Amino acid sequence: MSRLVRAAFVSFASISLLLAGGVSLTADDGQQLLTVDHYVRVDTKVPSIAGQTTQVYVRERVRAGAALRGPARANGVVLFIHGAGTPAEVSFDIPYQDYSWMGYLAEAGFDVFSMDTTGYGRSTRPAAMNDPCNLSAAQQAQFIPQLIAAPCQPKYPHQLTTIASDWHDIDTVVDYLRKLRGVDKVNLVAWSLGGPRSGGYTASHPEKVSKLVLLAPAYNAASAAVAPAKVPGDGVPFNVQSHADFVANWDRQVGCPAQYDQAASDSVWSEMLASDPVGASWGTGVRRAPQTQTWGWNNAAVAKMTTPTLMFAGVHDKQVPPERVRQLYTDLGSTDKVFVDLGCASHNAMWEKVHLQMFKASLEWLTAGTVNGAKSGMIKMGY
Repeated sequence: MSRLVRAAFVSFASISLLLAGGVSLTADDGQQLLTVDHYVRVDTKVPSIAGQTTQVYVRERVRAGAALRGPARANGVVLFIHGAGTPAEVSFDIPYQDYSWMGYLAEAGFDVFSMDTTGYGRSTRPAAMNDPCNLSAAQQAQFIPQLIAAPCQPKYPHQLTTIASDWHDIDTVVDYLRKLRGVDKVNLVAWSLGGPRSGGYTASHPEKVSKLVLLAPAYNAASAAVAPAKVPGDGVPFNVQSHADFVANWDRQVGCPAQYDQAASDSVWSEMLASDPVGASWGTGVRRAPQTQTWGWNNAAVAKMTTPTLMFAGVHDKQVPPERVRQLYTDLGSTDKVFVDLGCASHNAMWEKVHLQMFKASLEWLTAGTVNGAKSGMIKMGY
């Protein structure tokens, strides 16, 4: 039985027994962290399967005492949203030492959730992602030559998901959590392409979001304000990444000694393959992710945003350069905004040795709306 299935089974069983027996939790029982699986039904907006009912996987980390007490406290719900390649439960909840960002906030008393948008992790994956012919010719040759006799033409030559379908997934999950926990607003924590996903969503639904925390948000000030004339756009529907490419991409962003633990990297990759059994069976194992057509969340949109926002940028990040995050800080309309310049950190800061400093700052922001006591400004950390 996998860690995820076993933990979810124990969680639900424990809660059911306690409720059925009218048993009061001891202090120790109440502090236990539970992992609970949710599958949220979505009337999908993904172009290739529009109108179908799909499932979005949501993972919850919560103290047992908090899970049983009924409605969550105001501003006590946190939803994590992933980036372009890695599903949320892998991004934010790896089972290595104290590296789970979700676990850190749950230990502090928050009811913490993460979600995989359509095409990622344990959420519904459109059929086009199961056909290796829909990969680019280069990726067909590189990763899965044993699956196809020769390069083949794609059967679905379009980008698979859109920023609008992602926003619809997020809105469905946010409404599910608001009802589940009896709150008006949730906090959003996001990474990389999760920036436009969570930021663009917040720009349209500020009444549902209390605070934002963004790691390396992929902000594009000059992005088109509205959808292009052609949706979905032409291109490959999904991409894959091997373990070797995963490591190489990380290593090119190492700028200081012992920036990350090899064991942490190994844990991330192991969880990556566990989240995608089909990809794990291709060659020596790959991570599959949809190509997402994006627009919106440009300078005009962020200038109108007033949601308190904390943003982090790793000084060695070569995927979302820190200058783009600084530009977001400048353009953002909110008066409550903090930019944290993370030393000895890459795009993968939550998996690196600087992670606890970042987790601590996010906790202060979500709890008090400050970092090191400041509601606004630029702060250096980890140097």
